[in-house]
Amino acid sequence: MIIGVDIGTSLTKAVVFDRDGAAIANAGAATELRSLPGGRVEQDLEEVLGTVAQVVREVAAGVDAPVTALALTGQGDGLWLRDEQGRPVRPAISWLDGRAASLVAKWQSDGVAEEVFRRTGSGLFPGCAAALLAHLDAEEPEALDRAAVAGYCVDAVAQRLTGTVAVDVSDASLPFLNPETRRYDDSAIEACGLSHRRGLLAEPAAPGTVLRLDAEGARLLGLPEGLPVTAGPFDMPACAIGAGVRRPGDGVLIVGTTLACEVLRQGPEFDRDSEPAGMLLATPRRDEYLRAMAAMVGTAGLEWACKLLGARVEDTDAMLAESGPGAGGVRALPFLAESGERAPFVDAAARARFTGLSLTSGRADVVRALCESVAYAARHCLEEAGLDGALYACGGGMRSPEWTQIFADVLGRPITIPHEPGVGTRGAVMVAARALGDPVDEERWLEAATTVAFRPQEAEFYQNAYTEYRSALAEVRGRWTV
Repeated sequence: MIIGVDIGTSLTKAVVFDRDGAAIANAGAATELRSLPGGRVEQDLEEVLGTVAQVVREVAAGVDAPVTALALTGQGDGLWLRDEQGRPVRPAISWLDGRAASLVAKWQSDGVAEEVFRRTGSGLFPGCAAALLAHLDAEEPEALDRAAVAGYCVDAVAQRLTGTVAVDVSDASLPFLNPETRRYDDSAIEACGLSHRRGLLAEPAAPGTVLRLDAEGARLLGLPEGLPVTAGPFDMPACAIGAGVRRPGDGVLIVGTTLACEVLRQGPEFDRDSEPAGMLLATPRRDEYLRAMAAMVGTAGLEWACKLLGARVEDTDAMLAESGPGAGGVRALPFLAESGERAPFVDAAARARFTGLSLTSGRADVVRALCESVAYAARHCLEEAGLDGALYACGGGMRSPEWTQIFADVLGRPITIPHEPGVGTRGAVMVAARALGDPVDEERWLEAATTVAFRPQEAEFYQNAYTEYRSALAEVRGRWTV
């Protein structure tokens, strides 16, 4: 049995899978996300490690058969600086962080962002490693001087469990990876003014890399020393694999705290003339890549709206049913994140907007307008990513049947939703099994799912509404300022 661990932004989850893909034990533990002045968002690696130990020990105690491996996945981007022993030299910086917003705006205006995109297929945004490294180089150079590794969440945890630094190629994809060579592009690093910090970047691990629990990791988790450990892919590609994306053109929609849209592609080619946004993620298979658009909109916006309006998130379905398509004339742009937007365009100054409000508008109309606007953003992302095959979906937002139906109607296509909520851990375990030379039966592992059909009449309505959304977005983008 393999334990899959998903180290999320606010929750660490562990799931044990048997050979048939059944989840036989699971556990979760919340992690603290520290929001500080200036748009700073940080985490404590020691606390995160504690949650990993808590959930692994809990699920391991709940199964009879021996655990054969540990498969790690988790949040990507951000910056997790460590010394040679894997100890943090400063708090980890989350991908939600906005401290480098003005720097990214400068890079957009002086051509750096476009140069990096043409070389890597990935856009720059405030919470990516390039922007955070450059910001710290100017504001906290002593932190970089003390560091031995500038990595990510998954490899930071893996180092503490195994004593080995192994950055998965999916994490390394943003922002410096040359997709053709799967090595770092030194010209992209130079464009960001970071050549003198090149030594902090651990080279991407080869696909199929297997680590081993060392004595410290074994004591922390209560598992045998020497147990095989895999570290990656990070949560977005892991969810694509675990949801069932296997054919070029297939895509996945992840509706979580933020919104992630991915489409599988054959080969590393991408449109170098498109707007420099999104990511080109290398997968464990050398000839497959994911064109990803990770937007900053999602369930966090719904939670904000419910709190503001004195409603409960649990009341979402009832409110969406109360207000029909079009939300009584209320329209929204959903850009509520303090750090702006990063896909399918990058603008640190992006902000939300509600229009069409009147004295007859109710809170159900406001909630529905926001949920519809997130669905429009998903369609925008999936169009830019090149979706032309089957679409899968997962994440907390998919637990709302009414919102799921809105997504299907706005997208004008059926959506397949896996029954098992631990899609990221499932994908990580599938990758681990392959790396260990004992691949699972993917058909069996992915067969439990439900398909939600779109409604033609509503889809026609939303086609016009989506056109209005794109027009409103184009009109307002020129007026945002950092």
